[in-house]
Amino acid sequence: YLVTIMGLVIPWGFTLALDGYSVLVKCPIRQQGILLIIVVGDRILSTLTLAAACSTASVVDILLHSHGTCPPKFCTRYQISAAMAFLSWFLSLASALFNLWLIPS
Repeated sequence: YLVTIMGLVIPWGFTLALDGYSVLVKCPIRQQGILLIIVVGDRILSTLTLAAACSTASVVDILLHSHGTCPPKFCTRYQISAAMAFLSWFLSLASALFNLWLIPS
């Protein structure tokens, strides 16, 4: 699930980089329809990223508490992916809130 969601979030982030560039050159998008699509897309992907991060964290918890032994290579890999998924969710949520703030202005 995490791989699928991150497969959606990464291209979405590259697309939003163009939006960030337009803000830096002081030519932001003024069309409400496009901005609304960006806000809705950010909110949906932020929710899906949070769900993927939580599911990855639960897999780590199950691995650590199941039989008492977890191969260190797999547990460390899952822990890092869960931490990065939560970081990705936090940044996606910040982007969604920033774009939501741009709608009235």
